Amino acid sequence: MITNGFAYVAFLFCFAGVVASLERKYKDTTFFKYVPTPVILYFMCMVFATFDLWQKTDSVNAAYRVVRGNIIPAMIFVMLLRCDIRKILKLGPRMLIGFFSATITIMIGFVVMFALMKNGFPPEAWKTWGALAGSWIGGTANMVAIQGALGIEESAMGYTLLVDNVNYSIWVIMLLATVPYAKFFNKWTRTDTSTIDSVGLSLSELDENARTKMETSDLALLIGAGLLVSALSSWLATFISPMLMDVFGKSDFLSVSTVTIVLATIFGIVCAMTPMNSIPGSSPVSMTMLYIMICLIASRASFKELTDAPYYLAAGFVVLGIHALLMAIIAKILKIDLFTCAVASLANIGAVAAAPIIAAAYKETLVPIGVLMALMGYVAGTAGGLFVAKMLSMMAGA
Repeated sequence: MITNGFAYVAFLFCFAGVVASLERKYKDTTFFKYVPTPVILYFMCMVFATFDLWQKTDSVNAAYRVVRGNIIPAMIFVMLLRCDIRKILKLGPRMLIGFFSATITIMIGFVVMFALMKNGFPPEAWKTWGALAGSWIGGTANMVAIQGALGIEESAMGYTLLVDNVNYSIWVIMLLATVPYAKFFNKWTRTDTSTIDSVGLSLSELDENARTKMETSDLALLIGAGLLVSALSSWLATFISPMLMDVFGKSDFLSVSTVTIVLATIFGIVCAMTPMNSIPGSSPVSMTMLYIMICLIASRASFKELTDAPYYLAAGFVVLGIHALLMAIIAKILKIDLFTCAVASLANIGAVAAAPIIAAAYKETLVPIGVLMALMGYVAGTAGGLFVAKMLSMMAGA
């Protein structure tokens, strides 16, 4: 049993590295095609916690709080360095409308689901569903950010992580299964798809001259800048949060942790429009931080607490069902093609890991569209999830 804080963090860091290395080595195997690294990390760390591999001593708890509190803003900042708003605008109005339609319908899905099923959830469930909304608008990193912002206990995240993985995986399979039927859907919506290929090609040409090899200096700069922004955001939040509470009243949405996340997001969006956007390695660095955060979160949960899993999984499918229905109606009204609908949906729900997959299923030249849409989700995910959490808290009377 691990009782030392440093040993606890070291084990989780190493375990994340081992799983990521195994995925890279065996990425073409059937197992890793259908079971991504985040799912393995969630599951195995929950198994370790269930069998009490570590004990929640003062040393372990302190190490957890320090690492978790400082890595989340750093991760958000580094992740957003790829999100140059100017490039995203090149997608054009139709695909931007498709993306935000997916975002809004997902948010509506959470609100309607909670209205129908809230009596079956515990009083604080609005927080965890808000965190999941952040994940399904942006990605797991946004969910982690909202968890930190709202101070959600790790033990309460078990069902959220379950729904995030199970429902999302089934949704990916369902969307991939619709690819052969795109021409029928587009005929129904009367969509002109002639401009999609040209947009994909133009986006591919933008990055041809970009430096791709990551150097030691890039790694040092990205990690250093991320940690500095985390420290600066935390420091500024200690002044800004009390001022906001004086104006708007005390609220979890104006706490120091929430303001810290918002500030890190703003720093990331601004710096993405500077030469920092072209530094190679922002993706692997931010993903490394995300893997560490996943391990930390799952290490505080336990399978012993997952007694109402079927009800939560059903709630997740209600959200997806409402999202799909509303997207079909919007596609019919605005004449949006199935490619745009599917990529926009997975750009929200599956983020960068999934959106390029569905894009490539249509045509490889369309992959950049999937990537840019997913990056938009990272920008909107935290704010969107917090907004959903606020709506659900009002419905719950919190």
